[in-house]
This record gives sequence, structure tokens and C-alpha cells, in this order.
Amino acid sequence: MRQHHRTPRLLGTLLLVAAAGVSVVGAAPAAAAKTATPLGQVVPAPASVHASGSSYRITGDTRIRVDDSREARRVGEYLADILRPSTGYRLPVTSHGGGGIRLELGSKSLGAEGYRLDSGKEGVTITAGKPAGLFHGVQTLRQLLPASVEKNSEQRGPWLVAGGTIKDTPRYGYRGAMLDVSRHFFSVGQVKRYIDELALYKVNTLHLHLSDDQGWRIAVDSWPRLATYGGSTQVGGGQGGYYTKAQYKEIVQYAASRYLEVVPEIDMPGHTNAALASYAELNCDGVAPPLYTGTEVGFSSLCPGKPVTYDFVDDVIRELAAITPGRYLHIGGDEAHSTSHADYVAFMDKVQPLVAKYGKTVIGWHQLTGATPAKGAIAQYWGLDDTSDAEKAQVAKAAQNGTGLVLSPADRVYLDMKYTADTPLGQDWAGLVEVRRSYDWDPGNYLPGAPASAVRGVEAPLWTETIVTSADIDYMAFPRLPGVAELGWSPASTHDWDTYKVRLAAQGPRWEALGIGYYKSPQVPWPAQ
Repeated sequence: MRQHHRTPRLLGTLLLVAAAGVSVVGAAPAAAAKTATPLGQVVPAPASVHASGSSYRITGDTRIRVDDSREARRVGEYLADILRPSTGYRLPVTSHGGGGIRLELGSKSLGAEGYRLDSGKEGVTITAGKPAGLFHGVQTLRQLLPASVEKNSEQRGPWLVAGGTIKDTPRYGYRGAMLDVSRHFFSVGQVKRYIDELALYKVNTLHLHLSDDQGWRIAVDSWPRLATYGGSTQVGGGQGGYYTKAQYKEIVQYAASRYLEVVPEIDMPGHTNAALASYAELNCDGVAPPLYTGTEVGFSSLCPGKPVTYDFVDDVIRELAAITPGRYLHIGGDEAHSTSHADYVAFMDKVQPLVAKYGKTVIGWHQLTGATPAKGAIAQYWGLDDTSDAEKAQVAKAAQNGTGLVLSPADRVYLDMKYTADTPLGQDWAGLVEVRRSYDWDPGNYLPGAPASAVRGVEAPLWTETIVTSADIDYMAFPRLPGVAELGWSPASTHDWDTYKVRLAAQGPRWEALGIGYYKSPQVPWPAQ
């Protein structure tokens, strides 16, 4: 937990100085705000806010006090790692004494992820039933402090936390973001960076899209050429790459330290050219196609009639499930245009039991509802406002019959869609998606005919046909990602664009302190520079 992944501002001389391990002298620290941030001015909006009493001031005498649990101490160390560089204070983490910042486990009424934050003149106490709740409470505390608290160098205070009480529990248990590492490959360090950005907004699921036509990104011992050959390129013909099992475990463990569950996806039976190119026997005609570095979709398919296909799928699922402690395994299933409907249904009938065989629950893109979803399966809906009524009805019927839904409407929350026609990155096949459009919808009543009880949550996918660097990820995710996170966390009663855009605007200086470059949407009243 001590290895808190910071995102420094990489500015010329400062970068060189930091690399040399030398402190910066002569520049006066920036002054923090003189008044406390209002308790309700955080993202996602808390379920309940009651402002009262005096603010608490973090000083050189402040201690982070934790109970005797190892989990509370880990969260306390995480908080200390954030606060020490900018405040310059020691902030020892201890289980003795009173006052200061206190982290306590034990309140069963707050569920698996809820927390209560009480602030007053004598200190701040965050109480939760489970460690994830303490961690989410710490994210709220971060946002109640000045944005300069996120910087890596000492800043001027005062470090004030407004007085009062926040009681907060999430609306949905699944609050996700997907990163496509197949179209362009991203290193372990880059994925960790994104995990830290997700954690700030209480996102609890990282969906990794590990295979596609352009690249296979996870080592499979029983089929080694998937990674070494199928992972050797990417969109545009670049070098590509893949994760060893040890690297994948490192990502999973890091995500767990931020209370995110990793959902791995192996897309099938379509989006499989990288696999087909790696092993000729997976093709119906026994001939391996060349590697693919373009961006078209729908042309590839595993061979549903060959027994070797299911040996292959069994091996991949078995090996991936063994290194994935989370509940879910995503089997894709979208845009299988080169697979007949009958073959698609037969394929899914054989593959879904393999996921259960290795102890995981199936997630598939919503086309899975065109087959027979397994009991307990989740369909991830990515349709548009103008998706056909028949397709929407098919998904709604599955939801009525017990299939859970994760909502990812492409024309709302696909983070690779352009904001405007002038956006230098991204695509526009689902339309232009400005910040308000990505926020202003309700997952509970979005899909006609689908019972609200079927909705497990929301997820913001980021496909990477045009996304190459961490800076590209930041620009397309911010400021839309926090809005999707709020849709997943906050009560429907808090949903209001006019108040949200003000809270969102206040996040801008925090992103700047963290080195996150973002799109300065004209729809948001950003603070004057």
C-alpha cells in the first residue's frame, strides 16, 4: 500500500531534478484555499450530506489513527502517502490515541462499500463496515482538501476539512471502466496509472479487453504463440506486446489494493484474427490468415464445428481463471458477423459452461442475449438511442428472465467517441459525445422493458484504435469518466446537470495537480486560471 502510484507533472527541469533526487529550492509553494471545500462538492455526489460545526485543520501534529486491523492500516498508509508530500507533515499511522484522522472498521449498516465521514474541530473519522468503504471514504476526504494536496512537492496550507457528516453508500455494485489493450498495447505501469485515476472516483471494476483481431495480450502456456506471435503487433503496425502471467497478476494485485476487481475479456467467436493467425488449426480451412493491423470489424471467426476450437477455449479459460481472483470472465460475443446465427448459438451453448466449470460467472456483450444466456450471466449493453426496437426488446426480455445488465450505451459512455467534430482523437460512429450527454441519462430506466432490478451497474469503455499514450487516455476519459462513476455511485435523486457541472468544474485543478490533461469542455464552468 505504500507504493502509492503518483502522477507527477512532467515539466522539463523539474523532471530532471526529480530524477536526480534533488529537492527544488527557491520556488514558493502555491497557496491553498483559505476556506474549506463544502462537504457536498465532491464527485460522485454523496448519498447524504449534513454540514455543521467547525472545520478540522490538518497540522504537523496530526496523526492518522487506525484500528488494529491490517486492512485499516493499509488504507491509512495509502492516505499518508498522498498527504505527506504536499503537506510536508510526518502524519504517522498509529493505532494509539485519539483525535486527528481516524479510520475505523465495524459499522455493518454501511454495507460492503459504504462509509460515514464525520468532521469537526477535533478531527475527522471515517467509519465503514468493510475495507473498501474506508478506501472510498478516503477518496472523499481527498476531494474535501485543496487540489494542491495532490502535488508531489510541499505546498502552503491551510489544510481544512469542512465540519459535518457524510453518509454514503453506492447505488450499484458494479461501477466499471474498460481499457482496450488489444488495439494498442499499454504497459503494466500505464494500466496502474489508470487504476489510480479510476479509484479517485470510486470505480470498482477494471475490465481489460485482452484479445482482438489486432493483438492477443495475455500469455497462455498451452498455446504460447497466441502471445508471442498474436501479440506482436497492433493497430498501425506497431510493436504490440503482451502481459506475462506474472505481469497480469501484478495488475490484478494492484487493482485489488485500490479495491477494484479485474474482469478479463477474451472476445469470441469473432474479433479473433490474432488467435487465428497464431494457430492454423483454429481456422475452418486450416489456413492461418496474416496478422491484422487495421480497424475493420466483423471479418474473423473461430470455427464452431471443430472440436479443437473448444479444446482451445477450455485451455484459455482455465489458465485465465486460475490467475483471476475476481468473480467474472468476459467472453465478448459481439460483432460476430462471420458466424452464422445457428453456429453462434451452438458456440455459446458450449462455451458458457466452460466459464462455470472454472468457477467464474459469464459476462458477454449484449449480443449474448441472441443465444441463451447462462443462469446468472450478465449482458453488457452497448447499443445506441437508435438501436432497433427488436434488439432492445431482445435484451429486455433476457433481463426479465434473470440476466443481469451492465449498461455501456456507446453514444453515452464510450470514452473513445469524439467530444466534438474537432476532437483530435477518437471516433464518431456512435455520434459526438459531449460531457453533458455522457452524464445526462439514468441507468435505472434507460432500456425500455428492462426491470430496474436487473441493472447491476454501468461501465465506461475506452477502445483504443486512436489511443496510443497515457495522455490520450486522460484526454478522452476526463472529464467524462467521473460522470459515469457518479451514475454508478450516487442516488438518482442527486442527478442534476446544473449542480453536477459545478462540482465537476472544481475537479479541474485537482487533475492539473495530478498531471492529468483533460478536455476543457465549454459546457463546464472551469475555474479561471
